[in-house]
Amino acid sequence: MRGESIKYKIPSLTVDIFIYNENHEFILIQRKNPPFEGSWALPGGFVDYGETTENAAIREAKEETSIDIESVELFKVYSDPDRDPRRHTVSIIYLAHGNFDDAKADDDAKDIGVFSFDVLEERKLAFDHESILTDIKKHLEEN
Repeated sequence: MRGESIKYKIPSLTVDIFIYNENHEFILIQRKNPPFEGSWALPGGFVDYGETTENAAIREAKEETSIDIESVELFKVYSDPDRDPRRHTVSIIYLAHGNFDDAKADDDAKDIGVFSFDVLEERKLAFDHESILTDIKKHLEEN
């Protein structure tokens, strides 16, 4: 055993950001790349090595939506091993307010839109984002 390299399978860490306004309208991006190319999703992505998850959320929001968010609120963690068809990912979900006037699709986003919860059924959502949005809606209604 000595001198042998032990390899561990470790899940990848991601963040997703629910950027919303006072009317509980929120930003979704249309994915430019697989998996789920063309589907709508929360802005988000992989956490870089040496980066905090909070900073990753702020960075990903800016990269994909052009929206500057400064404070993020931890919402929940989603860790189903099958949530991403590429590999096991664990996503930390953040809530943040942002100025929608600055919204512009960029980086991995093909398009960007402002949505309300009542039109979600009309959209094909990526990953487990339908479940996440359902949980966020319940949270906002209760608070």
